[in-house]
Amino acid sequence: MEDHAAASMGMGTALVRTSFLIDAVYAAAGRDFDLTIPQAQVLCVLIPRPYGMFELAKTLGLAKSSITGLVDRCEKRDLVRRESDPSDGRASRVALTAKGKQLAEEFHDTTTRRVAELTLGLTGPERDTLAALLTRVVVDNRVPAVFTDGDCPSDPDA
Repeated sequence: MEDHAAASMGMGTALVRTSFLIDAVYAAAGRDFDLTIPQAQVLCVLIPRPYGMFELAKTLGLAKSSITGLVDRCEKRDLVRRESDPSDGRASRVALTAKGKQLAEEFHDTTTRRVAELTLGLTGPERDTLAALLTRVVVDNRVPAVFTDGDCPSDPDA
């Protein structure tokens, strides 16, 4: 039987176990919306604005061949479209379609709510402290803006 006792954990263990918890919630939301995790990430990244293919690959940490296939699959589902890049006629950008934008926003809102619910056992001040500390960890480690709050800039350096 698995032990779920409230024993104190070291920082690394606590963060890894939290990562497993968040990944499970994210994957469950993806299944509910018929999205793979990479598809959900692409849609959420594109909510604020279109991205160039290179920029999208870099943000998601994917190789050029992987991002091309992922965008192709999203395009076949009418979730994204390629459009010409106004600053470089040879390049294209990836943008959400109306269907993709609606799905992305619904997925984002649902996932954000489900993840936030994981902290319901904490007091309001504890949740605020946790959010502030995690924000510092994310900013200090320059984590790409794969998932943002609606009122936060899409670029962590902004």
